[in-house]
Amino acid sequence: MTEKRENWSARSGFIIAAIGSAVGLGNIWRFPYVAYENGGGAFLIPYLLALLTAGLPLLFLDYAVGHRSTGAPPKAFKQLWKPAETLGWWQVCVCLVIGLYYAGVLTWAGSYVYFSMGQMWGQDPEGFFFKTFLQTSASKDFELGFVSHLFWPLIAVWALVLAILYGGVKKGIELANKIFMPLLIILFTILVIQAVRLPGAAEGLNAFFTPNWDAMMNYKVWLAAYGHIFFSLSVGFGIMVTYASYLKPKTNLTGSGLIVGFANSSFELLAGIGVFAALGFMAQAAGKPVAEVVSGGIGLAFIAFPKLISSLGSGADFFGILFFTSLFVAGVTSMVSILEVPIAALQDKLKWSRFKAVSWVGGGTGVISIFLFSSTSAIKLVDIIDHFINNLGIVSGALVSIIMVSWFKRRLMAEMEMHINHISTIKLGKTWEFTLTVVTPVVLISTLVLAFKTLITTGYGGGDYSSSMVLYFGWGTIIFCALGAAVMSRIQDR
Repeated sequence: MTEKRENWSARSGFIIAAIGSAVGLGNIWRFPYVAYENGGGAFLIPYLLALLTAGLPLLFLDYAVGHRSTGAPPKAFKQLWKPAETLGWWQVCVCLVIGLYYAGVLTWAGSYVYFSMGQMWGQDPEGFFFKTFLQTSASKDFELGFVSHLFWPLIAVWALVLAILYGGVKKGIELANKIFMPLLIILFTILVIQAVRLPGAAEGLNAFFTPNWDAMMNYKVWLAAYGHIFFSLSVGFGIMVTYASYLKPKTNLTGSGLIVGFANSSFELLAGIGVFAALGFMAQAAGKPVAEVVSGGIGLAFIAFPKLISSLGSGADFFGILFFTSLFVAGVTSMVSILEVPIAALQDKLKWSRFKAVSWVGGGTGVISIFLFSSTSAIKLVDIIDHFINNLGIVSGALVSIIMVSWFKRRLMAEMEMHINHISTIKLGKTWEFTLTVVTPVVLISTLVLAFKTLITTGYGGGDYSSSMVLYFGWGTIIFCALGAAVMSRIQDR
């Protein structure tokens, strides 16, 4: 006897969970840096246009596909067109790969909550992060040196995430988001208020918001805006399809999508204000321009911010705990959503109980994740896998889903539009069709072609990694997704 499929307790539960998925680690450290690098205040224009012309239309499509089928991506796409089940399993495999390394970065954020007490990184945050904490190998090849203080926190992170997933949709995912999302908003609002009061904050905000209009003439800035929107909203790789499948039959999809989209962008803007106000203080204290203290991604979170925290005097510990707890909380809600995709897919395909699906997905992924990311190669693996799976895995999955619906199966576009308009207050029409048929595919094709061209001609890592490491953990993840999709789509449903 199979379990009855769960639903969210109410539309509000779905909205909170969807925002929890969209607001993740990348919102806090990626968006401010991407905006700064691509025209500052001027970047907000292509960013908002990307949200309206690509992010929201694709979000609506994901909602319609999942809600119509009441299934995870494989089941949902198979109902649209039988061969498209392979696309669904591609998205499932992409989520499995992301879950592997996301747990590693989440572990770092959690560890730095503890390190903030007394600023344990000392006078050299960079050396502490790479050498003392991660114990990064100097070799360009993969090395499996064991790091015990990464091993135990990784186990704790996986235990927390699996406990939430075992709880199910209402008592696990929804409840966790109802606790963590308000907590995140409170923590990060306090952080931003603290940051804008620092001396030099205005200098940082000027750097963030001052528009560089010339940058808007560069196509790469527009590609960066569209690329960031896809990653930021969790669209194109199965999460929103899965979450929408748990909605009750009559749910306002477009209204929910607008709330999720604008809530996510509002949080990113808040993150930009907080991060650059803090960097402005850091620049003033160091007697340098803001440009010299700005760094993206890992560097911003685990090197630049610890430097900033150490310069705050009596309030340093409090500020550090706020920042890294915010990172951790944002990461937990996103990781839960990432793993829910393969869990729901196996429940649909093999009629497994939730307990069995969580145990296999969480247990299998967790063991591999702990094995790889408690090693001296942890940060190298995060860098390589993240680049390949984001730039090739997510983009290609989103592109194929859009082309299938808008180019080759036009009746599906009409069905999706009819389904959404039947139950939603804001109706979709020609504008939605145009963006999905023309704007979004052109942007995604351009992004994918440029990514492939760069990887084929110049490789990845600038010589920091051996060719075998890039092959196994970069191209290898793409091959895994392709093989996994091909094999799973050929297994008979139970």
